[in-house]
Amino acid sequence: MVKVQETERNNGMRIRIKEFRARHDLTQADLARIVHVRRETIVFLEKGEYNPSLKSAAKIAYQFREPIENVFLFDEDDPLKKPRCNSEVF
Repeated sequence: MVKVQETERNNGMRIRIKEFRARHDLTQADLARIVHVRRETIVFLEKGEYNPSLKSAAKIAYQFREPIENVFLFDEDDPLKKPRCNSEVF
């Protein structure tokens, strides 16, 4: 079994690419070739230093046969998950 480091965090998002790569026995270069990006892109994604385009994120999730939201997780304290307005205003 491959030991996987905790997922990286990027702007309120946890990225699980490294975990899924290990499950599917893929190198960074393998995944990059499959989804048509540079290996460095996979490196930056795994480090949480880059936000993927929707197209790239979808290709990566599809390769792992996972919904996109299982590979790219928003943290609970992320502002996108909070209501936009205060209910007391209405």
